Amino acid sequence: MILIVDDDAAIRSSLALLTRRAGYATRFAATPAEAMEQVRRQTPSLVLLDMNFSRFTSGEEGLTLLKQIKLFHPSLPVILMTAWGSIELAVEGMRAGAFDFITKPWDNRRLLERIGVALEMQHPAASASGLVRDFIIGSDPRLEAVLETVAKVAPTNAPVLITGESGTGKELIAEALHRNSRRNGKPFVKVNLGGLSSSLFESEMFGHKRGAFTDAVADRVGRFEAADGGTIFLDEIGELDSGSQVKLLRVLQEQKFEPLGSSETKSVDVRIVCATNADLPRMVASKEFREDLFYRISLVNIELPPLRRRSGDIPALARHFLMKGAEAHRVEMPKLSADAEAWLSGRPWPGNIRELKNQVERTMLISGKDFLTAQDFIDCAAMGMASPGNDATPSVSSGTLEEMERARIESALRRHEGNVSKAAAELGLTRQSLYRKMEKFGLR
Repeated sequence: MILIVDDDAAIRSSLALLTRRAGYATRFAATPAEAMEQVRRQTPSLVLLDMNFSRFTSGEEGLTLLKQIKLFHPSLPVILMTAWGSIELAVEGMRAGAFDFITKPWDNRRLLERIGVALEMQHPAASASGLVRDFIIGSDPRLEAVLETVAKVAPTNAPVLITGESGTGKELIAEALHRNSRRNGKPFVKVNLGGLSSSLFESEMFGHKRGAFTDAVADRVGRFEAADGGTIFLDEIGELDSGSQVKLLRVLQEQKFEPLGSSETKSVDVRIVCATNADLPRMVASKEFREDLFYRISLVNIELPPLRRRSGDIPALARHFLMKGAEAHRVEMPKLSADAEAWLSGRPWPGNIRELKNQVERTMLISGKDFLTAQDFIDCAAMGMASPGNDATPSVSSGTLEEMERARIESALRRHEGNVSKAAAELGLTRQSLYRKMEKFGLR
């Protein structure tokens, strides 16, 4: 049963007609007092809550009512209804525990979709045991906990934010969400926002018409349109500039856009999955990232553990990379000695899975052996940590994690003579991420 709370009788009737046609039972409340009486008498499955109950209020009544409802039923999903002018208050409502918010006038399809997501997440049917995960290696409890969350949210349309250090496998988790969703078989479109300049954002994401700008010699379909019916994966969302954040927010809110140079509005049905290694809450606090966009993309947050916290998976990962590397380079797959597995498992791996893959594959190719020992990896690692001028960085076996990360960055910058783009590519980072790390370590 859905409880509709709004002082406007026309809105209550409209929402009741919409939700009943979709198969939901409904009840009504015109005031906060009536709403609380309904909540006490019969717990609804979901609440649609207006933020304003008179023309003379700023929405505080709705916020207060939300907090009262959450005191009684902390897990009860509440979707706020607000006007564009009250977005800041809606964001405050999200902080107070609201499931989501919609803006008036709403899109019926989008509203029903969000209601469905909220109710599905209350009663998830999936478990990690039935998850398609053949491309994800490991059995560490921390990884299994991540996959349990993936199994619960994959069948829904909930926007997901995947966080974690660089190289932890965020793209694989995004792919798992898509492959285990109802959208499997539809497009899975990947966009690295860190490598996308602000001047190209609209053209790349929304497409353009011929003649929209100097080099627009033909019509082009944007990434959102290409992902219609499927999933769009927005990697490095923390790198998005403020102007592009505004444009993205509108599309996520309405699932509508206009190609550059066109007056035609296009609608899409796209599931949003984002990823970042940045500290978005800190960026929100410092006004570097829009708070309303943060809450829009992070309905569900999946945090990936760094490789050093799931070291038991390292031998299996190493063998997997040896197999894939052998296939790619058409050589025999070497075996790992017990001491090699122990050595690999004991490394901090600041670059996480990406660094492990590179180290394993490089050692296989450089050694040329069919049986790899710890010494083979030590020798190869030492070669990789030295610059062409024999200016060696600190030993891989010594120093703190931060010291080792700084050493890796310094070494890469020296090898590429200060070229940040090339160093970032070697390290598996975006230019912006590398700049932030350089500032952190005093290298700028």
